[in-house]
Amino acid sequence: MGVNLTGLTEPKNLEMADLKGKTIAIDAYNTIYQFLSIIRQPDGSPLTDSQGRITSHLSGILYRTANLIESGISPSFVFDGIPHALKKDTISERRARREKAEKEWEDAKEEGDVKKMFSKAQQTSRMTPEIKETSRSLLSYLGIPVIDAPSDGEAQAAYMCIKGDVWASASQDYDSILFGAPTLVRNMTITGRRKIQGKDQYKDVKIELIECSDLFSEIGITREQLVDMCILMGTDFNKGIQGIGPKKGLKLIKTYGCLENVMKHLNEHIENYEEIRNIFLGSDYSDDYDLTTNDVNIDRTCELMCEEHDFSKERIMSVIKRIEDSRKAEDARKKQRSLFDTW
Repeated sequence: MGVNLTGLTEPKNLEMADLKGKTIAIDAYNTIYQFLSIIRQPDGSPLTDSQGRITSHLSGILYRTANLIESGISPSFVFDGIPHALKKDTISERRARREKAEKEWEDAKEEGDVKKMFSKAQQTSRMTPEIKETSRSLLSYLGIPVIDAPSDGEAQAAYMCIKGDVWASASQDYDSILFGAPTLVRNMTITGRRKIQGKDQYKDVKIELIECSDLFSEIGITREQLVDMCILMGTDFNKGIQGIGPKKGLKLIKTYGCLENVMKHLNEHIENYEEIRNIFLGSDYSDDYDLTTNDVNIDRTCELMCEEHDFSKERIMSVIKRIEDSRKAEDARKKQRSLFDTW
Protein backbone atom coordinates (compact mmCIF):
# COMPACT_ATOMS: atom_id res chain seq x y z
CA MET A 1 0.00 0.00 0.00
CA GLY A 2 1.44 3.34 -1.03
CA VAL A 3 5.02 4.04 -2.08
CA ASN A 4 7.98 2.59 -0.23
CA LEU A 5 10.74 5.06 0.62
CA THR A 6 12.49 2.83 3.14
CA GLY A 7 16.24 3.34 3.06
CA LEU A 8 16.21 6.85 1.62
CA THR A 9 16.30 8.52 5.02
CA GLU A 10 16.86 7.61 8.64
CA PRO A 11 13.77 8.70 10.58
CA LYS A 12 14.00 9.99 14.12
CA ASN A 13 12.78 7.54 16.76
CA LEU A 14 10.38 8.99 19.30
CA GLU A 15 8.70 7.90 22.50
CA MET A 16 4.99 8.49 22.97
CA ALA A 17 5.84 11.09 25.60
CA ASP A 18 7.57 13.18 22.91
CA LEU A 19 4.17 13.74 21.27
CA LYS A 20 2.54 15.19 24.38
CA GLY A 21 0.45 18.24 23.52
CA LYS A 22 0.49 17.52 19.76
CA THR A 23 -2.54 17.48 17.46
CA ILE A 24 -2.26 14.69 14.90
CA ALA A 25 -4.46 13.75 11.92
CA ILE A 26 -4.56 9.96 11.56
CA ASP A 27 -5.21 8.11 8.30
CA ALA A 28 -8.30 6.19 9.47
CA TYR A 29 -8.40 3.44 6.84
CA ASN A 30 -4.70 2.75 7.22
CA THR A 31 -5.03 2.46 11.00
CA ILE A 32 -8.21 0.35 10.97
CA TYR A 33 -6.57 -2.11 8.56
CA GLN A 34 -3.70 -2.42 11.06
CA PHE A 35 -6.15 -3.31 13.82
CA LEU A 36 -7.98 -5.80 11.60
CA SER A 37 -4.68 -7.42 10.66
CA ILE A 38 -2.95 -7.51 14.03
CA ILE A 39 -5.73 -8.02 16.58
CA ARG A 40 -6.57 -11.69 16.02
CA GLN A 41 -6.86 -15.02 17.77
CA PRO A 42 -3.82 -17.38 17.69
CA ASP A 43 -5.29 -19.24 14.70
CA GLY A 44 -5.74 -15.98 12.79
CA SER A 45 -9.46 -15.60 13.38
CA PRO A 46 -10.53 -11.99 14.04
CA LEU A 47 -12.23 -11.02 17.29
CA THR A 48 -15.99 -11.38 16.90
CA ASP A 49 -19.15 -10.89 18.96
CA SER A 50 -21.84 -13.50 19.66
CA GLN A 51 -23.36 -12.88 16.22
CA GLY A 52 -20.08 -13.46 14.41
CA ARG A 53 -19.51 -9.79 13.60
CA ILE A 54 -15.87 -8.65 13.56
CA THR A 55 -14.85 -6.49 16.53
CA SER A 56 -11.05 -6.35 16.17
CA HIS A 57 -11.25 -2.78 14.88
CA LEU A 58 -13.43 -1.66 17.78
CA SER A 59 -10.98 -3.11 20.28
CA GLY A 60 -8.08 -1.40 18.53
CA ILE A 61 -9.78 1.98 18.30
CA LEU A 62 -10.88 1.93 21.93
CA TYR A 63 -7.64 0.85 23.60
CA ARG A 64 -5.06 2.40 21.29
CA THR A 65 -6.90 5.72 21.15
CA ALA A 66 -7.12 5.75 24.94
CA ASN A 67 -3.34 5.29 25.01
CA LEU A 68 -2.90 8.29 22.69
CA ILE A 69 -5.12 10.48 24.84
CA GLU A 70 -3.34 9.37 28.02
CA SER A 71 -0.10 10.46 26.36
CA GLY A 72 -1.49 13.96 25.89
CA ILE A 73 -2.08 13.60 22.15
CA SER A 74 -5.14 15.12 20.47
CA PRO A 75 -6.01 12.74 17.62
CA SER A 76 -8.43 13.18 14.75
CA PHE A 77 -9.27 10.49 12.20
CA VAL A 78 -9.53 11.20 8.47
CA PHE A 79 -11.61 8.79 6.38
CA ASP A 80 -11.14 8.19 2.66
CA GLY A 81 -13.73 9.48 0.23
CA ILE A 82 -14.27 8.29 -3.34
CA PRO A 83 -11.09 6.68 -4.73
CA HIS A 84 -9.60 8.14 -7.89
CA ALA A 85 -10.44 6.20 -11.05
CA LEU A 86 -6.74 5.44 -11.61
CA LYS A 87 -6.69 3.48 -8.34
CA LYS A 88 -9.02 0.79 -9.67
CA ASP A 89 -6.19 -1.55 -10.72
CA THR A 90 -4.60 -1.35 -7.27
CA ILE A 91 -7.96 -2.01 -5.62
CA SER A 92 -8.53 -5.02 -7.92
CA GLU A 93 -5.05 -6.39 -7.13
CA ARG A 94 -5.66 -6.06 -3.38
CA ARG A 95 -8.98 -7.87 -3.74
CA ALA A 96 -7.29 -10.68 -5.65
CA ARG A 97 -4.57 -10.98 -2.98
CA ARG A 98 -7.21 -11.19 -0.24
CA GLU A 99 -9.12 -13.89 -2.10
CA LYS A 100 -5.91 -15.87 -2.63
CA ALA A 101 -5.01 -15.51 1.07
CA GLU A 102 -8.51 -16.64 2.09
CA LYS A 103 -8.09 -19.83 0.05
CA GLU A 104 -4.65 -20.44 1.55
CA TRP A 105 -6.07 -19.81 5.04
CA GLU A 106 -8.71 -22.49 4.45
CA ASP A 107 -6.00 -24.89 3.24
CA ALA A 108 -3.90 -24.17 6.34
CA LYS A 109 -6.94 -24.83 8.56
CA GLU A 110 -7.39 -28.25 6.96
CA GLU A 111 -3.70 -28.96 7.50
CA GLY A 112 -3.85 -27.76 11.11
CA ASP A 113 -0.92 -25.37 10.49
CA VAL A 114 -1.65 -22.65 13.09
CA LYS A 115 1.33 -20.45 12.20
CA LYS A 116 0.39 -20.45 8.52
CA MET A 117 -3.25 -19.83 9.43
CA PHE A 118 -2.34 -16.67 11.34
CA SER A 119 -0.02 -15.44 8.58
CA LYS A 120 -2.58 -15.94 5.82
CA ALA A 121 -5.48 -14.61 7.90
CA GLN A 122 -3.66 -11.30 8.39
CA GLN A 123 -3.76 -10.81 4.62
CA THR A 124 -7.54 -11.23 4.39
CA SER A 125 -8.56 -8.01 6.19
CA ARG A 126 -11.14 -5.93 4.37
CA MET A 127 -13.02 -2.70 5.06
CA THR A 128 -16.73 -3.49 5.01
CA PRO A 129 -19.45 -0.82 5.28
CA GLU A 130 -20.28 -2.14 8.76
CA ILE A 131 -16.66 -1.89 9.93
CA LYS A 132 -16.40 1.64 8.56
CA GLU A 133 -19.62 2.82 10.19
CA THR A 134 -18.99 1.23 13.58
CA SER A 135 -15.49 2.72 13.57
CA ARG A 136 -16.85 6.18 12.83
CA SER A 137 -19.54 5.79 15.46
CA LEU A 138 -17.15 4.72 18.21
CA LEU A 139 -14.74 7.56 17.47
CA SER A 140 -17.59 10.08 17.55
CA TYR A 141 -18.96 8.68 20.82
CA LEU A 142 -15.47 9.00 22.33
CA GLY A 143 -15.52 12.68 21.37
CA ILE A 144 -12.78 12.34 18.76
CA PRO A 145 -13.01 14.46 15.58
CA VAL A 146 -13.91 12.50 12.42
CA ILE A 147 -13.11 14.12 9.06
CA ASP A 148 -14.33 13.06 5.61
CA ALA A 149 -11.84 13.47 2.79
CA PRO A 150 -13.09 14.16 -0.74
CA SER A 151 -10.85 11.35 -1.97
CA ASP A 152 -7.61 10.17 -0.36
CA GLY A 153 -7.48 10.44 3.44
CA GLU A 154 -3.72 11.03 3.41
CA ALA A 155 -4.16 13.97 1.06
CA GLN A 156 -6.70 15.58 3.39
CA ALA A 157 -4.53 14.95 6.47
CA ALA A 158 -1.55 16.49 4.67
CA TYR A 159 -3.64 19.55 3.78
CA MET A 160 -4.65 20.01 7.41
CA CYS A 161 -0.99 19.76 8.37
CA ILE A 162 0.04 22.31 5.73
CA LYS A 163 -2.58 24.72 7.09
CA GLY A 164 -1.18 24.28 10.59
CA ASP A 165 -4.46 22.93 11.98
CA VAL A 166 -2.63 19.77 13.06
CA TRP A 167 1.02 19.25 13.91
CA ALA A 168 1.51 16.08 11.87
CA SER A 169 -0.08 13.50 9.62
CA ALA A 170 0.06 9.91 10.91
CA SER A 171 0.13 6.90 8.60
CA GLN A 172 2.17 3.79 7.90
CA ASP A 173 2.48 4.83 4.26
CA TYR A 174 4.87 7.44 2.90
CA ASP A 175 2.25 8.91 0.55
CA SER A 176 1.61 11.72 3.04
CA ILE A 177 4.99 13.15 2.02
CA LEU A 178 4.00 13.15 -1.65
CA PHE A 179 0.74 14.90 -0.74
CA GLY A 180 2.77 17.64 0.95
CA ALA A 181 2.59 16.90 4.68
CA PRO A 182 5.41 18.85 6.39
CA THR A 183 5.59 16.25 9.19
CA LEU A 184 4.86 12.51 9.06
CA VAL A 185 4.57 10.20 12.07
CA ARG A 186 4.74 6.45 11.48
CA ASN A 187 4.01 3.51 13.82
CA MET A 188 2.10 5.70 16.26
CA THR A 189 -0.68 3.15 16.81
CA ILE A 190 1.36 -0.08 16.60
CA THR A 191 4.36 0.44 18.87
CA GLY A 192 5.79 -2.59 20.66
CA ARG A 193 6.82 -6.02 19.38
CA ARG A 194 5.25 -7.13 16.13
CA LYS A 195 5.44 -10.42 14.27
CA ILE A 196 7.19 -10.29 10.91
CA GLN A 197 4.72 -11.42 8.27
CA GLY A 198 5.53 -14.89 6.98
CA LYS A 199 8.24 -15.54 9.57
CA ASP A 200 8.38 -16.87 13.11
CA GLN A 201 10.21 -13.73 14.20
CA TYR A 202 9.37 -10.47 15.93
CA LYS A 203 10.74 -6.96 15.65
CA ASP A 204 10.55 -3.89 17.82
CA VAL A 205 8.30 -1.24 16.31
CA LYS A 206 9.07 2.32 17.37
CA ILE A 207 7.45 5.63 16.56
CA GLU A 208 9.18 7.32 13.64
CA LEU A 209 9.22 11.02 12.81
CA ILE A 210 10.03 12.34 9.35
CA GLU A 211 10.44 16.10 8.96
CA CYS A 212 9.99 16.52 5.24
CA SER A 213 12.16 19.63 4.92
CA ASP A 214 15.02 17.59 6.38
CA LEU A 215 14.24 14.69 4.05
CA PHE A 216 14.36 16.84 0.91
CA SER A 217 17.57 18.51 2.06
CA GLU A 218 19.14 15.12 2.81
CA ILE A 219 18.30 13.44 -0.51
CA GLY A 220 18.83 16.61 -2.56
CA ILE A 221 15.56 16.81 -4.50
CA THR A 222 12.29 18.73 -4.25
CA ARG A 223 8.86 17.37 -3.39
CA GLU A 224 7.88 17.65 -7.07
CA GLN A 225 10.92 15.57 -8.03
CA LEU A 226 10.10 13.02 -5.32
CA VAL A 227 6.63 12.64 -6.85
CA ASP A 228 8.23 12.04 -10.25
CA MET A 229 10.60 9.53 -8.69
CA CYS A 230 7.72 7.60 -7.10
CA ILE A 231 5.79 7.54 -10.38
CA LEU A 232 8.86 5.88 -11.87
CA MET A 233 8.82 3.31 -9.04
CA GLY A 234 5.06 2.80 -9.10
CA THR A 235 2.28 4.19 -6.93
CA ASP A 236 -1.29 3.26 -6.07
CA PHE A 237 -2.20 4.90 -9.39
CA ASN A 238 0.35 3.28 -11.74
CA LYS A 239 2.66 0.28 -12.01
CA GLY A 240 5.89 2.17 -12.71
CA ILE A 241 8.88 0.88 -14.63
CA GLN A 242 10.15 -2.58 -13.74
CA GLY A 243 13.46 -2.66 -11.89
CA ILE A 244 13.30 0.88 -10.51
CA GLY A 245 13.32 1.14 -6.72
CA PRO A 246 14.04 4.05 -4.38
CA LYS A 247 17.81 4.20 -4.88
CA LYS A 248 17.77 3.81 -8.65
CA GLY A 249 14.80 6.18 -8.97
CA LEU A 250 16.56 8.83 -6.91
CA LYS A 251 19.70 8.55 -9.00
CA LEU A 252 17.74 8.90 -12.26
CA ILE A 253 15.81 11.96 -11.05
CA LYS A 254 18.94 13.66 -9.73
CA THR A 255 20.70 12.97 -13.02
CA TYR A 256 17.93 13.95 -15.45
CA GLY A 257 15.86 16.36 -13.35
CA CYS A 258 12.29 15.26 -14.08
CA LEU A 259 10.12 12.35 -15.10
CA GLU A 260 9.85 13.39 -18.75
CA ASN A 261 13.64 13.42 -19.16
CA VAL A 262 14.01 10.05 -17.44
CA MET A 263 11.36 8.45 -19.65
CA LYS A 264 13.11 9.87 -22.72
CA HIS A 265 16.46 8.51 -21.52
CA LEU A 266 14.99 5.05 -20.85
CA ASN A 267 12.81 5.09 -23.95
CA GLU A 268 9.83 4.32 -21.72
CA HIS A 269 6.41 5.91 -21.31
CA ILE A 270 4.16 5.92 -18.24
CA GLU A 271 0.52 6.31 -19.16
CA ASN A 272 -1.39 9.14 -17.45
CA TYR A 273 1.77 10.35 -15.71
CA GLU A 274 0.66 14.00 -15.76
CA GLU A 275 -2.66 13.12 -14.14
CA ILE A 276 -0.90 10.99 -11.53
CA ARG A 277 1.49 13.83 -10.78
CA ASN A 278 -1.48 16.15 -10.29
CA ILE A 279 -3.14 13.70 -7.88
CA PHE A 280 -0.24 14.23 -5.50
CA LEU A 281 0.45 17.90 -6.18
CA GLY A 282 -3.11 19.18 -6.65
CA SER A 283 -5.57 16.87 -4.89
CA ASP A 284 -9.06 17.89 -3.84
CA TYR A 285 -9.23 19.01 -0.21
CA SER A 286 -12.02 20.00 2.14
CA ASP A 287 -12.18 22.86 4.64
CA ASP A 288 -15.40 21.42 6.05
CA TYR A 289 -14.03 19.91 9.25
CA ASP A 290 -14.08 20.60 12.97
CA LEU A 291 -11.20 19.51 15.20
CA THR A 292 -13.01 20.20 18.46
CA THR A 293 -12.69 17.37 21.00
CA ASN A 294 -15.95 16.56 22.79
CA ASP A 295 -16.84 14.72 25.98
CA VAL A 296 -17.34 10.97 25.84
CA ASN A 297 -20.94 9.96 25.22
CA ILE A 298 -20.93 7.21 27.84
CA ASP A 299 -24.41 5.84 27.09
CA ARG A 300 -23.85 5.53 23.33
CA THR A 301 -20.34 4.09 23.79
CA CYS A 302 -21.64 1.41 26.16
CA GLU A 303 -24.60 0.69 23.91
CA LEU A 304 -22.34 0.15 20.89
CA MET A 305 -19.62 -1.79 22.66
CA CYS A 306 -21.51 -3.73 25.34
CA GLU A 307 -25.11 -4.19 24.21
CA GLU A 308 -24.43 -4.52 20.48
CA HIS A 309 -20.98 -6.16 20.46
CA ASP A 310 -20.64 -7.99 23.79
CA PHE A 311 -17.67 -6.13 25.29
CA SER A 312 -17.41 -6.16 29.09
CA LYS A 313 -19.08 -3.07 30.52
CA GLU A 314 -16.61 -3.02 33.40
CA ARG A 315 -13.69 -2.85 30.97
CA ILE A 316 -15.34 -0.27 28.77
CA MET A 317 -16.10 1.98 31.74
CA SER A 318 -12.50 1.58 32.89
CA VAL A 319 -11.22 2.82 29.52
CA ILE A 320 -13.72 5.68 29.47
CA LYS A 321 -12.47 6.76 32.91
CA ARG A 322 -8.89 6.73 31.62
CA ILE A 323 -9.90 8.98 28.73
CA GLU A 324 -11.90 11.39 30.89
CA ASP A 325 -9.20 11.62 33.58
CA SER A 326 -6.53 12.24 30.94
CA ARG A 327 -8.56 14.99 29.28
CA LYS A 328 -9.19 16.68 32.62
CA ALA A 329 -5.48 16.56 33.44
CA GLU A 330 -4.59 17.99 30.03
CA ASP A 331 -7.16 20.80 30.41
CA ALA A 332 -5.72 21.64 33.83
CA ARG A 333 -2.21 21.68 32.38
CA LYS A 334 -3.27 24.07 29.61
CA LYS A 335 -4.99 26.40 32.09
CA GLN A 336 -1.93 26.40 34.31
CA ARG A 337 0.32 27.18 31.36
CA SER A 338 -2.01 29.96 30.23
CA LEU A 339 -1.91 31.42 33.73
CA PHE A 340 1.90 31.47 33.73
CA ASP A 341 1.92 33.03 30.26
CA THR A 342 -0.08 36.03 31.55
CA TRP A 343 2.41 36.77 34.31
